[in-house]
Formats: sequence, structure tokens, C-alpha cells
Amino acid sequence: MTEFSDSDLRILRTLQKEASLTNVELAERVGMSPSPCLRRVRQLEARGVIRDYVAVLDRRSLGLDVMAFVEVSMDHHSDTAAEAFTRTVLREPTVTACYATSGSYDYMLIVVARGLDDYAEFAMKRLLKMPGVQSVRSSFVLQSVKESTALPLERSAGPA
Repeated sequence: MTEFSDSDLRILRTLQKEASLTNVELAERVGMSPSPCLRRVRQLEARGVIRDYVAVLDRRSLGLDVMAFVEVSMDHHSDTAAEAFTRTVLREPTVTACYATSGSYDYMLIVVARGLDDYAEFAMKRLLKMPGVQSVRSSFVLQSVKESTALPLERSAGPA
């Protein structure tokens, strides 16, 4: 298991909250000088711990009022079918996340749309026609209780 130093964890916690900080601002917040701070950030990026820096947008402000969790069951389970489905999902902008799952369905999608009519068009004309899709079941978000991109970072955090 890879261990992270206290400095690494302070950097990661701070960047999860404010990724747009300059290196000088980040160094100040985590109690380091700028050069060692930048070196640690670059090491975390090189190790793949920091994958990307993004702006988190408010979907409703952009007119995306519908969010659905969509369970997808496949009609057969071959590598070819999974690859074809994956390629199609990756090209679909309304799908913001896709997870292969264990349990009673094969994939869980997170889908956003402007409204129910747009979602229905996506489901009927695109999702149900994706390679290998047998059935879908949608659950619509009524209220967002908690949304976060931040991961819990404990002192002993590290890849298993």
C-alpha cells in the first residue's frame, strides 16, 4: 500500500475544494514553500492520483433539469457486446457517468436532460437501440441531498 505524507494529504484536500488555486496560493494554504509544493503536485499527477482539474457546473443553471439513474441490462455478456456498448456510451453527451456493476443489472448510467421529453427521446431513440441493450429502468432524481466530487482522505489513505 502506498502511503501519502501529511503534505500530500493537505495538498489533495485543498485541491479537491479549490483546484483553481495558483501554486503560490496552494503552497501558502498547505504550509509549504512554492517549489516543494509544485514538486509534490507534479509527483501526484505523475502517479495518477490527480487525474484532472475541472470546473463543477450547476446543471440546473444550464437548463438540465432532469437527472436520472438508469439501470441497463444486456441481452448477452460477451467482450464484443460490452465493447460496442462502451463505445456508444462514450459518444453520448447526455450520459455523464457509466459504471459496469455487479448485481441485478449490468450497467448504471447517470443521465442528464433538459426535461422529461428530452429524456424520453434519449431513452427511446438512442439508449434502447444501443448494442446489446435488453432493458432499462430509470429512477429520477427528485432532490439532491448531497453531491460531491471530494473523496474522503484519511491519514492512511492509499491504493489497496
